[in-house]
Amino acid sequence: MTRSIISTQNAPAAIGPYSQAVKIGAFVFTSGQLGMYPANGALPDGIEEQAHQAFKNLSAILIEAGGSLSDVIKFTLFLTDLNDFATVNQIMTQYISEPFPARSTVEVSALPKGAKFEVEAIAQIAHKD
Repeated sequence: MTRSIISTQNAPAAIGPYSQAVKIGAFVFTSGQLGMYPANGALPDGIEEQAHQAFKNLSAILIEAGGSLSDVIKFTLFLTDLNDFATVNQIMTQYISEPFPARSTVEVSALPKGAKFEVEAIAQIAHKD
């Protein structure tokens, strides 16, 4: 099966030795996306702004791969404070709809750049003939 590296300028560049996403067949595995602005790498202060931007960044990567957030079959969310769980749930519903994909949510002690939120995904993108 062919492996393709997915990269777009519409999401922040990788800040380490990794790719924004890797596509193998119909599956896309994204790296974690922080809520950084792609144009300047700045990170907003609040959880709401960071979560919105992280989902926008993830969406840009999936679009580059030929899909969208509706193709996600599994999300993994990382929060530095589980008290933000309800806020992130509300924001997430602005980007996805039922039937909802599988999901894991984990509280972590820290994220790169001092972020409060990170999201990664596995998507299955059907070939569009």
